[in-house]
Amino acid sequence: MKKDRKTIFIVDDDMTNLSVGAGAISDAYNAFTFNSGGLLLKRLEKQIPDLILLDVEMPAMNGYDVIREIKKKSATEDIPVIFLTGKSDAESELKGLSMGAIDYIIKPFSPPLLIKRIELHLLVESQKTELTQFNNNLLEMVETKTKTVVELQNAIFNTMTKLLDRRDDITGGHIERTQRYMHVLLTTMLESGYYKKESANWDLDLAVQSTQLHDVGKIAIQDSILLKPGKLTDEEFESIKKHTTFGEDVILEIEKNTSEHKFLEYAKVFAACHHERWDGSGYPRGLKGAEIPVLGRAMAIVDVYDALVSDRPYKIGFSHYESVAIIEKGKGKHFDPVIVELFLKVSDQFNQIAAG
Repeated sequence: MKKDRKTIFIVDDDMTNLSVGAGAISDAYNAFTFNSGGLLLKRLEKQIPDLILLDVEMPAMNGYDVIREIKKKSATEDIPVIFLTGKSDAESELKGLSMGAIDYIIKPFSPPLLIKRIELHLLVESQKTELTQFNNNLLEMVETKTKTVVELQNAIFNTMTKLLDRRDDITGGHIERTQRYMHVLLTTMLESGYYKKESANWDLDLAVQSTQLHDVGKIAIQDSILLKPGKLTDEEFESIKKHTTFGEDVILEIEKNTSEHKFLEYAKVFAACHHERWDGSGYPRGLKGAEIPVLGRAMAIVDVYDALVSDRPYKIGFSHYESVAIIEKGKGKHFDPVIVELFLKVSDQFNQIAAG
């Protein structure tokens, strides 16, 4: 047996046919002969050939029985099988092909023709293997490239939000905490079945990640206002309120230069809607009730909770229990009543996150 040759198994109960078949291909291929389907199947447990020439009409196990067994096992199902038969009717040929054979050669066959048919099918199999390998390599390259792009995107957004967090020093850690709060709240919402229609196409991880841009509009707020240690004047408060629309505009600009819109769609909602109120008294647009996207309603609770429990230059943070009571009191006014109820179920987890 020559190692650089393809291996062909020939199966036929007629010794003359085996001898003729092996003789026809032995100059080009390593040929192994078997006078029964049972012997072939036993050999396949130890060795996988490149192609099988299989007689249809054999005692005990005919060719159809044999190919059925070959196709049952993952180790052998991809071996190309050519049926050899004395039957020339279309029905027999169709049956063989439908069972997974790649060709149907009528006996007695012409040795040169048999060689050409084998060459053709081995070439096709070789091309299929090469194409599969190419596709696998291409997929791996795409996955690697995608991972690199995502990692770069995440690094840019994380750096940007950390810079924002440091600039808005009085709320240090706010962005990281709100991501964790949001993961708890949205997970609970999805498990509860509330707002099932609205949440049907959510990508939870992407939505949670995008919360880090909810305050990105503060980049455009003057330091004298953003970092003011005391209470804001009415005019200053009007300026700070603009961070919602500034943030939405920033995200829209990013969206113009990228094909990754899902992440940014979530981010726009968080940036623009986290100060809207259930009763319509919020800003920037005064949206009311269901006019506010569900994610924006959830973000409102998350954002307020962290503001309540956090220390400020002008106030000491409320306790967890005081903060929960304030949010509960805002049910149906500031906050979506359904989401408040979900918040109350998981408020202990919020407390753990706030405690660090």
